[in-house]
Amino acid sequence: MDSKGQMTIDYLISITVFLLAVVFVFSYTSGIFTPFQSNSDEVTLIADRVSTSIVEKRMSAGDEGLPNLINDTKMNDFFAELDTNYEPTIDSLGMNGSYLRYDLNVTAENSSGIISAAGEQIPPRVNVGQTRRIILCRDDDTGDTDMIILSFRVW
Repeated sequence: MDSKGQMTIDYLISITVFLLAVVFVFSYTSGIFTPFQSNSDEVTLIADRVSTSIVEKRMSAGDEGLPNLINDTKMNDFFAELDTNYEPTIDSLGMNGSYLRYDLNVTAENSSGIISAAGEQIPPRVNVGQTRRIILCRDDDTGDTDMIILSFRVW
C-alpha cells in the first residue's frame, strides 16, 4: 500500500498549471521590450535593395551573365553624382518618401584600402543597416579587372 498521499491526477494538474504559468510569464515579458527594439532589420533590407539597384543597374558593365561585374567609369560617375547631387540621387533610389527619409553612404575598397567614398557622414547613435558586395570592376581602357568591396550604409 502507498503511504505518500499524492495521486497521479493531482501531480499532472499541478505540473500543467506550473507550465502554463511559465509560458504566460515568458510571453508577457517579451512584449514589455517590444517598443525598445530597433529598426535595424528594416534599414538593412533597404541597404540590400539599394545595393542591388546600384550595382546591377547603374554600375553594370552590361554582361547579364555576370551581375557583379561593373564598369570603372560608371562607378566613378556614380560616386561623383552622389557627392554633387545627393538629394536627387537619393530621390531616384526611392529613399525619400512622404513619411520616411533615409540617408546613404557608399564606400569602395580593395586590398590596399579605401578607393572612394560618397554620401552623407554617418551620425553617431543611429541604427545603421549595412550591406557589403564583393564585385569585379573592369577598367575599359586596359580591360583589367579588380576585386572591390562596396559597402552600402543606410540610416
